[in-house]
Amino acid sequence: MFGYLRDGVGKASAKSLRNEGKVPCVLYGGNENINFSMYSADFKKLVYTPDTYKVKLDLDGKTYKAILKDIQFHPVNDSILHADFQEIHDDKEIVLQVPVKMVGNSVGVRAGGKLIIKSHKLKAKGLPANFPDHIEVNIENLEIGKAIKVGEVAVSNLTLLDSPNNPVVTVKTTRAAAAAAQADEKKK
Repeated sequence: MFGYLRDGVGKASAKSLRNEGKVPCVLYGGNENINFSMYSADFKKLVYTPDTYKVKLDLDGKTYKAILKDIQFHPVNDSILHADFQEIHDDKEIVLQVPVKMVGNSVGVRAGGKLIIKSHKLKAKGLPANFPDHIEVNIENLEIGKAIKVGEVAVSNLTLLDSPNNPVVTVKTTRAAAAAAQADEKKK
């Protein structure tokens, strides 16, 4: 992604950048903070996706590896007002939200339950090279009324920072499944 270094900081500078269709940004985590701007259209593939990406920023010929750490949106029209990037280094651990992908067909869903995803992303800590595109959670043996918790999710070379007791996915009983179970009880 291409960015352009900027000299001015403050409200007036940011407003003139936004009028040009650019987003004021800052890159931190290196020796010093770097103020730059990017065209708002360049954020489309980075922001409006469930995936998390490592970004290669090209700022006036000098490249940096970074992750999008924070983004601010306009409260009315949802345009991007500001973005913070964190520079990453191969030998330093980072904290990142990693998307969760469900794998398999749950036994509980096949029996009439409803799959409810409680966590679409999990917070993990580790070296940048160890981060996968997503964390797979196998729901094949998940029954009605049961849940898979963060502590049960296995991820190699990463430490999950979410509470181990937080549910990631659960299968809830639906009214139709409960009614069918009651009908079966009455037949017996």
